[in-house]
Amino acid sequence: MTEDETSNNSNSPSQPLLSKPPYSMDEPPLLSSSTPDTEIIESDENQYPIITFNYDSRTYQDLPFSVLFFLFLLSTFAFGIFSIFHRNPNSSDLSSFTYNFSTSSCVKIRSPPPSALSFVTVLDDFKFNQISLVGLGFGSLSSSHVLKDLILTLITTLVLSGPFALGLLWLLRHYTKQIIYSSIPFFVAIPIFFNVYWFVACTVNSKCSDAFPLVYRILALLFVFVIIGVIVWIIVVNWHHIELTVRIVGVASDALARNLGLFAVLPCLTIGLVIYYVPIVVFLVFSSKNGKILPHVDNEGSYTCVWKQDSWVPAYYALAILTMLWSAAVMVEAQIFLISGTIAQWYFSNEESMPMRSIRFSLRNAFGPSFGTVCFSGLLIAAVRIVRAAVDSARREDALPGIVNLALRCCVNALLSAVDFLNKFTINFAAITGEAYCSSAKMTYELLKRNLLSAVFVETVSTRILAGTIFVLSAIYAIMVCAILKAVSDLEVEVYFVAVIAGLLLIVVLGFFVHVLDNVIETVYVCFAIDRDKGEVFKQEVHDVYVHLPISRNHTRTPLIV
Repeated sequence: MTEDETSNNSNSPSQPLLSKPPYSMDEPPLLSSSTPDTEIIESDENQYPIITFNYDSRTYQDLPFSVLFFLFLLSTFAFGIFSIFHRNPNSSDLSSFTYNFSTSSCVKIRSPPPSALSFVTVLDDFKFNQISLVGLGFGSLSSSHVLKDLILTLITTLVLSGPFALGLLWLLRHYTKQIIYSSIPFFVAIPIFFNVYWFVACTVNSKCSDAFPLVYRILALLFVFVIIGVIVWIIVVNWHHIELTVRIVGVASDALARNLGLFAVLPCLTIGLVIYYVPIVVFLVFSSKNGKILPHVDNEGSYTCVWKQDSWVPAYYALAILTMLWSAAVMVEAQIFLISGTIAQWYFSNEESMPMRSIRFSLRNAFGPSFGTVCFSGLLIAAVRIVRAAVDSARREDALPGIVNLALRCCVNALLSAVDFLNKFTINFAAITGEAYCSSAKMTYELLKRNLLSAVFVETVSTRILAGTIFVLSAIYAIMVCAILKAVSDLEVEVYFVAVIAGLLLIVVLGFFVHVLDNVIETVYVCFAIDRDKGEVFKQEVHDVYVHLPISRNHTRTPLIV
């Protein structure tokens, strides 16, 4: 071997673990020395394709699953329209039919015309229903009064939730450390406050103390304090992750703040899903009216008229419900695809040339070339949810005895965990590269594995911290709503009910914000892995944070050349 050949061999491409500044493909980074281990890694690197964001026109992937989804959809709407025109107009008048012995069939009896008495009866029934609603715990106030205050409070909360989410994003972007560290004490203080407040209020109230003896109140008080102790223990054990969590949330908040258009598109997709559900619900209502009124002989030999649905109605119910579940899962995966594609375009762009119409580009890919991939992922997610719900239901009902039930649950849980493991980051990767589902899952696993990164995101503390933060904010908001309603309304004990509902609504809205931020964190994680794989640094501030994440436990950390 000549000296030139030896020099060329020593300048071969380096392993993908190197974290170097951006370089051109003509001048790959150099290793300080060539060892047998690096030669093996260099030879393995050649079999992996270069991963980058695909800005070109993408090919259609996983077409069979998109075709299958549209078949489900068309079948649901076709049979639903058929059920409307084929419905039996007498389905709600079963009491007007009686058995006719001469014709051996059920015939309709002519009902008398509506009289004033019937309207009075209906009015009395309506008043009785109002009184019944009041008896459920709304005191002496009319249910309409409570309903009015509840609706106004919920509308106000819904209007304010948008500015609350944007304000929280701004605070997390600029004052991440202050927000998180100031929220942590409230994770313990608020449960303690509500626990003590409930105990004292129930002790003072004679009705509550009579219905709930002192022994049971003390047991409930101690049980809640045990749960609070577990929360404190979790915080103490994970305290060393808090600083890293602060930096991760800050980086993700900055990425989300630079793509605020997502807050306009994502709710619109959710509203579109609700509108899409409306005709399916109407079809389900009308399908229940498809059937006949037939004579029935009971055990005593007397003839009655019963309603019998058509044989295809239960099958249509199953089809429509499966379509709704699959559609919901597809919409969730499409939103993740949209978030991932938009954030990835921001990540792989320079500060001077920010991407234009990145949301439109990702949206077109989600419902265009990659729609089959989204449908495939949604089908897997929906199947996992259905199977998991069936297993939980069987466990509650003890459908199978002892060891059989335990073995079945273990096998199913292992299978579901494997599916969750497979699906992790797959849609994020597909949004970046435009690959099919199976190839995205395989390439993602290989990408993270050869870069010593965990295939399951190890930094889950950020999600828990954010969930606790929105709980604290929602609890404070509920307390403020309760104080305001006590001052301006005539509600008594009902004020607590209205305040709790308002707090829950704010939790739902802010929970959606946390869901979006979690997807941003995971997308940036995949982009960081792609950068690390190629030895490039597109966003230095991201590398400064994500490089501190734990590596895969199946590997030992190797020294990186910076």
